[in-house]
Amino acid sequence: MAPSIRISPAARSLFDEPLAIAVQGLGPRQQVTLRSSLRDETGELFQACARYQAGDDGELDLARCPALPGGSFCGLEPMGLLWALQPQKPFWRLVKRDVQRPFLLQLEVFEGHGDPPGRLLAQAQHERGFLRDGVRRVPVREGRIRATLFLPPGNDPFPGIIDLYGTGGGLPEYRACLLANYGFAVLALAFYSYEDLPREMKEFHLEYFEEAINYMLQHTQVKGPGIGLLGISKGGDLCISMASFLKGITATALINSSVANVGAVLRYRDITIPPLGGNAKRIKVNKSGIADIVDILNNPLEGPDRQSFIPLEKAECRFLFIVGQDDRNWKSEFFAVEGSKRLQAYGKEKPKIVCYPGAGHYIEPPFFPMCAASMHLLVGKPVVWGGEPKAHCEAQIDAWQQIQAFFHKHLMGKPSGISHKL
Repeated sequence: MAPSIRISPAARSLFDEPLAIAVQGLGPRQQVTLRSSLRDETGELFQACARYQAGDDGELDLARCPALPGGSFCGLEPMGLLWALQPQKPFWRLVKRDVQRPFLLQLEVFEGHGDPPGRLLAQAQHERGFLRDGVRRVPVREGRIRATLFLPPGNDPFPGIIDLYGTGGGLPEYRACLLANYGFAVLALAFYSYEDLPREMKEFHLEYFEEAINYMLQHTQVKGPGIGLLGISKGGDLCISMASFLKGITATALINSSVANVGAVLRYRDITIPPLGGNAKRIKVNKSGIADIVDILNNPLEGPDRQSFIPLEKAECRFLFIVGQDDRNWKSEFFAVEGSKRLQAYGKEKPKIVCYPGAGHYIEPPFFPMCAASMHLLVGKPVVWGGEPKAHCEAQIDAWQQIQAFFHKHLMGKPSGISHKL
């Protein structure tokens, strides 16, 4: 019997779903190397490999066989071939640009543990998709809004969420799309560097975001009376500003967010919040030319920088802070703790803070490989984002569940912990 790769689900799965991978037809205790490959839409290659030994029966099940030292990971890691994927081009981050087309994952089995690997014994392909069947992708160009709305199947009103990314700009849709697969109406909202929106991060007007909230609340397929906000990095402090000044927000989930306004002036009617100050001299650059920017920002509790602290005590919503304790972009844990203190000082409910040791800045949906370092648009050179790959991957899996449970509880009145699969 020739060796073959068995994948379950067989041909296609959603990107945030685990895979079961096994190899059949090997010799007893045969040594092999497994390699995974995936190309992003720009053609850049991501790869991972692991060394294994088959069982006495010639079977190799990644859920039961630990990877041996010498590959991209070792130990019992059924999803290691996905979370350990690394770009062959330095400082490149895996993102999904077109959610309507799946990533194609290639798996190969080679003879022995050599480098380069030996003879090819088996190969298989698997599609990792983003849109569940029946989920609708609706481009939104209403008034000034530049966004994409994802609606689950059916005509019910669904709990609504606005999803914001960070300083990369543009219109990332993949997190919003994956979240919509679980029964949420999710609006991926661009706020700069997209179509006719401002090209640079100089100032933001909350009226733009207010328009997006009103669009959601007036939509016949969005269940009121309020909506949720989800933001990472700069998108997080924008979400806090929205929750603090605008009506209609019930729940706000933040991933490695600042509680001070960062990077651009924020305006709303006659209110102006200046950006938090910083000092570029605090950047540390290592021998490889990669910058560590974690100390660049000033303390928003001191001196004139206090004007940058967002008055989140004005918010009428629940907060969830997701924190990577090895975030090297900024001091996310400090920000979350100070936000919590501020809320409690004003008699508001203590927010939920979930901390992940070993997780870096870019906490993405499950099984996105950790990005250790990449170009930072505002710094103009590659920066280190922090994180240890295995711990970061585990954080992404748990954070995804925490975010869904938080929104189910506060937008649907369902007890947390219920997974609402369509």
